[in-house]
Amino acid sequence: MSRRRNAPPPTPVEAEIESLTHEGRGLTRIDGKTVFIDGALAGERVRFRYRRVQRRYDEGCVVEVLRASPERVAPRCPHFGVCGGCSLQHLEASAQIRMKQASLMEVFARIGKVAPQRWLQPLSAGHWGYRRKARLGVRYVAGKGRTLVGFRERGNTFIADLAGCDVLHPAVGERLDAIAAAVDALSIRDQVPQIEVAVGDTASVLVFRVLRAPSPADIQALLGLAEREGFHIYLQEGGVETVRPLGDQGTDLHYSLPRHQVRVDFLPTDFTQVNLELNRLMVDQAIDLLEVQPEEAVLDLFCGLGNFALPLARRSVSVVGVEGDPGLVARAQSNARRNGIDRVRFYTADLYGDLDLEPWVRERYRKALLDPPRSGALQLLDWLPRLGVERILYVSCYPATLARDADRLVNGLGYELRAAGVMDMFPHTAHVESMALFERPK
Repeated sequence: MSRRRNAPPPTPVEAEIESLTHEGRGLTRIDGKTVFIDGALAGERVRFRYRRVQRRYDEGCVVEVLRASPERVAPRCPHFGVCGGCSLQHLEASAQIRMKQASLMEVFARIGKVAPQRWLQPLSAGHWGYRRKARLGVRYVAGKGRTLVGFRERGNTFIADLAGCDVLHPAVGERLDAIAAAVDALSIRDQVPQIEVAVGDTASVLVFRVLRAPSPADIQALLGLAEREGFHIYLQEGGVETVRPLGDQGTDLHYSLPRHQVRVDFLPTDFTQVNLELNRLMVDQAIDLLEVQPEEAVLDLFCGLGNFALPLARRSVSVVGVEGDPGLVARAQSNARRNGIDRVRFYTADLYGDLDLEPWVRERYRKALLDPPRSGALQLLDWLPRLGVERILYVSCYPATLARDADRLVNGLGYELRAAGVMDMFPHTAHVESMALFERPK
């Protein structure tokens, strides 16, 4: 009887790995068909097992490395390969950064039809314990007789059975067992789908998403967890507007940018960069590249809490920050007052919508900083030359949209791509953060 159509071959297969994809998977071809293999590195010979057979390509995972790459290292985490939180722990740290730089170079050429005049030195900070923001899945598993807390397994929706996590900040990563045990003791343990993590300079917050209100005994159990482990506990019973501290568990979350004498306060569910040390390096490099002079006005689009705008205002005569979330704008304004910075104004605006009536578009700016989401900033790029912007610093969390926008800036609007480089915001993952400097020719 022939093998069922689309059923993976039952036995492992040997293959030579040609290259590493942007997602960090090994690429090979079997009988002319592309196969993506988790856990394989470029130049290796491996034995792999098929995991999924599809029409255009197949997927598999390594079961044995027959000839290892010189860049292969032993993963530090015993859960690597099962947990989906990391994908590159088997690749040496500097090689991870080279892979990300090559990925950025490739999309600039293929999508943007551009190349930077120079490549920036990649930004890198610590590779372990860096993650200060995360959403952890929670699930009571009857077969195990206990609750699991952690990231989802690679390739499915199950929660990985983690004893700890080396990429999470140690305040949380070393206490996953304690958190799971506390949830396990709740009467609503099957009504807690998620815990959001937020770690600042001096406090660690856990936001428990609950589908049913906790009992008085549950509240005491969570307060006990907070006292034993040093957490501040918040509850979320609905949308983000329902997030509230449990009892007197509220705290002032903040992080500092010491070089610029700035402190940024934030709420547990606010967007902040996950890697604080890398964020500090990123802010420093962005400001250095913009070379803001005291008499120059600066426009900061997608400004959030003021991560860039507040340091920029220490150097500029005027900074205007624009953000779509009114809550973030209100907290950016509070941050400016708290830091004694009065040369910055913040506006709420849909940066993907009609901007003609916005008051800030009637001003002129010499320089601009853009820090958009994955969708990029294409819709507003044509405004920049109209506003007089001569130099642009673009911070990107998705290379493909940066490359697309670079095409518009360079090939459509006449800017030059002066410099670009990657930032290792998420070590041990294939996620690529980068920045690019554009300038109108003199």
